[in-house]
Amino acid sequence: MTRDDLIALLREQTPACGPARDALVAGADFVVWDGLVPASRHAGVFRGRMRHSSKRGHTINGLAESVAILRRAREAPLRIGSIDALDRSSWFTIFLNSTATEVVACCGGRRPTREPAETPKCAAPPGR
Repeated sequence: MTRDDLIALLREQTPACGPARDALVAGADFVVWDGLVPASRHAGVFRGRMRHSSKRGHTINGLAESVAILRRAREAPLRIGSIDALDRSSWFTIFLNSTATEVVACCGGRRPTREPAETPKCAAPPGR
C-alpha cells in the first residue's frame, strides 16, 4: 500500500480520519500489517482502551465511533495499521478490510503530554 493509496482511503469514517490523513500528507510514518483479526476481537481490545483512557482523562479521537463500527462488523477479518507523525506528537490506529482496499475505522490523535518528573535532590555522600 502506498502513502497516496492510504490518503485516498481515509475519508470521514470517524473524526480521527481527517487528522490522520493530514499527518500522512505531512510525511508521517505508516505501516499496515498483513495479519487478519476478527473485528470483534479488535472491538474488545479497543473498548478496554476506551475505559482506560477515560479513567486517565485522555481523549482519543474517533475511539468510541471505531469501537461501535468494529462491534457491528462482528467477525469480519480486518487488517490493522498505524500512522505516527514525524514529530511523534500524534498517532493513529487504522482498521482496514481484509484486502486493504477500504478503511473501516480510525482512532487516535495527539499523544498525551506528561509532566516532567521532578529531579530528586541528592545529598553528597558523607566525607566528600
